[in-house]
Amino acid sequence: MEPSPRSATMTPVFVFPGALSKISDHDSRNAVNYEYFKYHAIGKAICSEEFATGGHIWRVNCYPSGQDPSDCGEYVSIFFELVSRSRNVHAIYEAFLIDKDREPCSQVAYRSNTDLFQMGYEWGWRQFVSRTELEDAYLTDGYFSFVCAIMVVCDSSIPVPPSDIGSQFSDLLDSTDGVDVSFIVDGETFHAHRAVLAARSPVFRAELLGSMAEATLSSIPLHEITPATFRIMLRFMYTDALPGDDEFGDSPSQMMQNLLAAADRYALDRLKLLCAQKLLEDVSVDTVAATVACAEMYNCLELKSKCFDFFAAEENFKRAVLTKGFVELVQKFPSIMVELRERLGI
Repeated sequence: MEPSPRSATMTPVFVFPGALSKISDHDSRNAVNYEYFKYHAIGKAICSEEFATGGHIWRVNCYPSGQDPSDCGEYVSIFFELVSRSRNVHAIYEAFLIDKDREPCSQVAYRSNTDLFQMGYEWGWRQFVSRTELEDAYLTDGYFSFVCAIMVVCDSSIPVPPSDIGSQFSDLLDSTDGVDVSFIVDGETFHAHRAVLAARSPVFRAELLGSMAEATLSSIPLHEITPATFRIMLRFMYTDALPGDDEFGDSPSQMMQNLLAAADRYALDRLKLLCAQKLLEDVSVDTVAATVACAEMYNCLELKSKCFDFFAAEENFKRAVLTKGFVELVQKFPSIMVELRERLGI
């Protein structure tokens, strides 16, 4: 199959961390939640995180319903996109499916010739695999897995390393050099820099640099937040990144809810949406009610809407309404049932 070029102008709604699930604890490969994303509109991509190779920044775009309307939604499309501001980057790329035995599939494996990439354009395969073939032969519990690689060739550009500002600010937080404020959370002390917190959060800006009493204090007590939650939120404010899943404790879902609440309190919009995405990944019949309650309590309309989409599947709704969590949700937020009836037409 010949690769085809395309101008990449779509703004993705989901990124792979929200679309992926670990196949097992012993397998580092990830799988796309096809059952969830198969109703994506044609031309709507889910995208990998940006990654660096050959001195350039790239991402992989997967179109669960296909990239081109002429294919009538019958194929899954895979494309590579050059994200960095680079010109005339020549690269070879490949992609292949992983079968149900977690082995490379020779029937769905493609490698390109050398193609010319420019920023904002993508190269790949419109008809990577037919959705019928995928559903018949390659899904495992609603997921499919594919592996890709890209290699820059004949490149005369000057390699530019990826940004390391996050690690530098993380080092600044750890070193405590220049700290000028501390927070007391349940007896634990956290040191920080007023300027960093003020730049990241309008709430902290008002508290630490404005006319509020906290602006004159060197040590500020905080309530209604745990040390574990504040620690992760504080590092996010310095690095713009969440830690690995193993740092979320024994109840990652509860930590995500706590972080979402903290993000709402301090107007950290990106953190709030990252937490919402993490919670959405774990939505099930048993958890959806608690997730809706969290979204309602902390005004996360995006998460609430996606949970309502989950309810839209008739079988999900029939099973969810029988759970204790759903009963508690309706008791706490009676208007939710009215909104659900309007949304589902019941």
